[in-house]
Amino acid sequence: MNAKIQQIRIEDYNYPLPDGQIAKFPLAQRDTSKLLLNKNGELSEHSFSDLPSLLPENSLLVFNNTKVIQARLFFYKETGAQIEIFCLEPYLPADYALSFQQTRTCEWKCLIGNAKKWKEGKLSAQIGTTTLTAEQTGNDGESYMVRFEWNNERMTFADILDAAGELPIPPYLHRRTEASDLETYQTTYSKIKGSVAAPTAGLHFTPAVFDALLERGIGNAELTLHVGAGTFRPVKTETIGDHTMHAETFSVSRRVLALLIYNLGRITAVGTTSVRTLESLYWIGVQLENNPDQSIFQVSQWEPYETTRQIPVEKSLQNIIDYLAKNGKENLQASTQIMIVPGYEFKLVDSIITNFHQPQSTLLLLVSAYLKSDWRTMYDYALAHDFRFLSYGDSSLLINETNRSL
Repeated sequence: MNAKIQQIRIEDYNYPLPDGQIAKFPLAQRDTSKLLLNKNGELSEHSFSDLPSLLPENSLLVFNNTKVIQARLFFYKETGAQIEIFCLEPYLPADYALSFQQTRTCEWKCLIGNAKKWKEGKLSAQIGTTTLTAEQTGNDGESYMVRFEWNNERMTFADILDAAGELPIPPYLHRRTEASDLETYQTTYSKIKGSVAAPTAGLHFTPAVFDALLERGIGNAELTLHVGAGTFRPVKTETIGDHTMHAETFSVSRRVLALLIYNLGRITAVGTTSVRTLESLYWIGVQLENNPDQSIFQVSQWEPYETTRQIPVEKSLQNIIDYLAKNGKENLQASTQIMIVPGYEFKLVDSIITNFHQPQSTLLLLVSAYLKSDWRTMYDYALAHDFRFLSYGDSSLLINETNRSL
């Protein structure tokens, strides 16, 4: 492990972000947002609708098609105390699709608001004629295991969340969820339920932008990474070596893996979640090179910096395709804790579409890694030219031609 990387100080990734430049709501028309092009350090200002003409020719755009769930459930004790249960990820069953299909009970890893008021016993809430109960079954650090039960087998847990849950908008918006967020805090192409936060770079895409991309012959592919609440967790340690990165699950199909091989050198990741998924694929392919019989796939936080053996990107992706074919699987299911920081060498991602991120965040570290640490000039420009920041804010297109795949 490179000691220099672990000693990166998070205070070097701080900047003043006035509250007035945090977008509290999206624009009425998604693709009228501003886009800052950073091409090899040269900055230029555009509208997001200009994106198709700014992308490198023959690009392949890679989207995260996850869908944000209405993950906040509210219960009231007999004393009147409100208890908020924030569903983070399924525990029993651990598979998202299976958990959403349950018709009597399931267990989730959750955050609990006002936890000191709920030490034991069951909470209950009415959803029409259906009674939903919640009971703590254990804890894991800051999170709790909660068993949900309901007395209506015609309702799945997905139905429960849709009927009673609240969409969890980012905490830094400092407002309650409104009805409009149900539409505006989802990408237009969201499909697979599981995230508790939107992949926000994708919020700018409209049917008109997709039509223009098609006219220019720019392809697209979809993968799924379910975004966890950890994406908002600030780095609270002085150096990044002491920060624990959150894990997120993802899925990529054999077809998309083949598309990636065909388009190596022309891959544009839409959002940091797509970046993390694409780069994690490389390290899983390296794992398979070392252990072809592996069956559980996890990329640890510092794996890219500790792995001494590297192989060509095409070989890495082919290893995954071969594994899936050999085992009769159509999709790779894996999890990643990858932490992309300055010093990381990108393997698959050639350019990035991303919003403007919080100070001292792992997402800002990722941007800095891609730009080869020249992030401050870009952020100073965005602040000086009234760009809107964070989830509902404006976006950027990052093209650094010094980043080249193996």
